[in-house]
Formats: sequence, structure tokens, C-alpha cells
Amino acid sequence: MRASPLRIRHVLYAVLGLAAIQVAGIVGFAVLLDEGPLDAFYRTIVLVSTVGLDSVPSTGAAKAFSIVIIVSGAALLLYVVGLVVELTVGGIVSGAWQERRLRRTVEKLDAHYIICGYGRVGRCVADEFRAAGAAYVVVDESPAAVAEARERGDAVIEASATDDDALERAGIARARGLVACVDSDAENLYIVLSAREARPDLLIVARASSDDAGKKLRRGGADRVISPYQTAGRELATLVLKPQVSAFLDVVTGGESPHFRLQQIEVSAGCGQTGRTIRELRVREVTGAMIIAHKARGEDFNTRPDPDAVLGEGDVLIAVGTAEEIRALEDLFRPREVVA
Repeated sequence: MRASPLRIRHVLYAVLGLAAIQVAGIVGFAVLLDEGPLDAFYRTIVLVSTVGLDSVPSTGAAKAFSIVIIVSGAALLLYVVGLVVELTVGGIVSGAWQERRLRRTVEKLDAHYIICGYGRVGRCVADEFRAAGAAYVVVDESPAAVAEARERGDAVIEASATDDDALERAGIARARGLVACVDSDAENLYIVLSAREARPDLLIVARASSDDAGKKLRRGGADRVISPYQTAGRELATLVLKPQVSAFLDVVTGGESPHFRLQQIEVSAGCGQTGRTIRELRVREVTGAMIIAHKARGEDFNTRPDPDAVLGEGDVLIAVGTAEEIRALEDLFRPREVVA
């Protein structure tokens, strides 16, 4: 935990107080007892440390000055002891309080996401989740990563994501998805195996640094595997070879344009639209959004959806439209109990 500015200021006050007493003692004893700088410094150290007097001052003024040094040194010593106790006990108490608050926060989450690893990729994932308003929990064992996550206001569990207990604490039983983006392919594989065993139905996306690692991660249970290097290479090539296509995709997927947004809609049993065709729903007329892809359960995406395709539970629709049109489409497929 980082020390607060107030506590740092207190430590600075203690150091400055000690320095002031030493300077005052050296000057005072040099004048009152005609001692050299080293003898005056020694006498001041003896008095401030409260170990006793090396010799009784010969004059009344020197005795009175010695009393002032002793009282000042004792007060400073008590101040330092109190500061140490505050830092120690305060750190323990605040750490325990922060752990309880995190546990309560995670226990309240449902259908959230778990980010395993808070490196460069993990931070980007968290930024996207935060921008989308999606709830998530970070799991990382690096103190530096944990400190940065807390500084950004993210809920973070300081533990290795390969530990089954850490995933349980992150609420894997209630999670909607998991992102394994640790810098190590081996650790990502362990995370995928543990997560798949705990939740056979969980959506798992993993990071891989090579094709071979990607194959192992898929065999281990990852639904999707992403290689940042290959993705970056394709993006760079697209920017050069097809700049207008790339610009259009940025507009659609970036969420910065008021004209276009991409959204996926999952057809649930409670939305009241199962058993109906896309034509019967009149999506374009009712919401203004346009269905550009349809994926029936167990099948691949059809990028030219058939208007007469009957929608079933678990089907996925990909739509494009303005933010207002997408909200209207989401309301159309929202479970009836929520709408009511």
C-alpha cells in the first residue's frame, strides 16, 4: 500500500524536528559550556536518546538548557513511536477493511467478467469493459499490477490466476466470461484448464504468443484465442492496403460515431420473440436498426440472414445502427419480466 501524503508529511516533520534539536544542542552547549562541536554533538545525542548524562553541566544555564533538550527529545521520541504504531496498525486495519470491502463487492457481482493478468493487454481489456459499462474483476499476483489496478478503481484480487481459490474468490461460478491474458502461455493454459473445469459453460478468451500455444489453449478449452502480434500485424496491413475499410471499421466498432454501432443480441426464452421470423419482427421498421448477421445455435454465422429464418432460444443476431436504434432493438429482445 502506498503511504498517504499526510503520513509522509509526518515523517518529514519528525526528521526536521530531530535535526533542529541537534543543531540547537550543538550551538547551545558550545556557547554555554565552551565545548567543541564534537563534544556538543555527543552531549546532545546522549540527552536526546535519554540514555543519561555523560557529565553534569557546570552552570545553571547549561542545566536548564539540558532540561529543554531532554524534554524536547522525549517528546520527539514519543511522536516517532506513535507514528510507527499508526503506520503499522493503520496499515493492517486498512488492509483488512479493503479486503472485506472487495469480498462484498465481488459477492454482489453477477454475469461479470474476470480478467486474469493486468499487463498491457489486461489493462486494455479493462479499459474496454469500463467504457462499455461491463462489471469485471481483475486477478493478478504482481504487487505493481495490483497497485495500478487499485489506483484506476478496479476491483482486484492479489493472487495467481492459476490458483483455483483465486478464481472462486473472483466469482467464477457467477461469471459470464473470462479473459486469460497473462504474459506466459503456460500460465494462460493452466488458467483455461482450471476455468473450464469449474465452469464448462463459461465463455473463455485467451491470449497466445504463437500458433502452437493457440492450438494448446483451444484444446484446453478456450473458446477464442487471440494473438496480439498477429492481430496487430493484420491491422497494420489493413491500414496500409485498405485504409478506407479500416476507417469504416473504426467508425462502426469504435463507438465514437453517433451514426453507427455494432451490437450482438442473444435471443432468450423470456423475450417473447422465439418462434418468429426476422420478417415478422419488422426490426428495421420498429427499431431502425439493421440485422447484418444471424447465428442459429450450433451453426455458423450467416452474414446474409434469411428474413424467413425462425428465431430460436440461444440464437445470436448482429445488428448495426445508431445508439438510439440499438437501445430500441435491445428493448425488443429484452425479457418480458424486465420490460414489465
